[in-house]
Amino acid sequence: MTLTRGRSVPQSDPPKSPRETLPTMYDLPSEFPEEPGLPDEFHDLQPQLLSRTLALANYSREDWFTASDLNVYYDVQHPLWHKRPDWFLAVGVPRLYDGQDLRRSYVVWQEGRSPEVVVEFLSPGTEQGDLGRFFEGDSTEPGFDLSGGGNGKKQDANPPEKFTVYERYLRVPYYLVYNRYSGTLRFFQLMGDSYQEQSLLQSGNLKIWLPGLAVGLGLWQGEFEGISRQWLRWCDQDGEWLLLDTEQEQLAKEQERSAKEQAQAQVLQAAQRLLATGMTMGEVAALLGLTDEQIKQVTEQGE
Repeated sequence: MTLTRGRSVPQSDPPKSPRETLPTMYDLPSEFPEEPGLPDEFHDLQPQLLSRTLALANYSREDWFTASDLNVYYDVQHPLWHKRPDWFLAVGVPRLYDGQDLRRSYVVWQEGRSPEVVVEFLSPGTEQGDLGRFFEGDSTEPGFDLSGGGNGKKQDANPPEKFTVYERYLRVPYYLVYNRYSGTLRFFQLMGDSYQEQSLLQSGNLKIWLPGLAVGLGLWQGEFEGISRQWLRWCDQDGEWLLLDTEQEQLAKEQERSAKEQAQAQVLQAAQRLLATGMTMGEVAALLGLTDEQIKQVTEQGE
């Protein structure tokens, strides 16, 4: 992972940890009022669906973190430079900062890990920055030179666009871009030093498989928070949708109800078999501990 560009960070002998020498999330702004634009309703709901359906078999829930529209600080040489991904996942980090505090921002040189997945939702004014050299009609990455040439003034004055940050600074392994207006999903995987666009899978719900995380992503037509439309949603390798917390609760209730109904049916069948041997209803009821309602059901079935 590359966290710095250009100058080295002065260190003592022996070196101190980043927690002692570099800015933390408590030192850096969590908001920049001059930044235009607030998330629209889709940018609020879609990240919720991604976070609430994600399950990682190889990590406990306390060892990964998701966020949307949270400042990600990525270059210690320019500590105020940051990007706000529409949604991202970091693995191998605690759910809470230092295991105890909600994050105000995500400071890469303090966390020690870059995000593993970043998802951006295209808006009319963001395509070029989000897609970089893959932006249709533009063969170059927008407005930033990482060659190190010149006097560096352009680099200092103009932070790089999101695509460049994800590819060259953070080196995010999996980068996904979704256009809700056209329903188009694009998938970029870091191969060596650069992103290569990957073809989407064409069979069933599964469109993207992330081998490093053992989880898939697809396009789901369904209702979330009362809104019916196409959404990005996590799935397993067979294309089965991973469940929301509310869906898990409903499934658990249905399974519990089904188990009770099955047990009830087994008791009534046992009662019928005992009656067929010549036992009286009173004897059967005492033996099986039947309730008045169950005795009534057995009697009705025997008529």
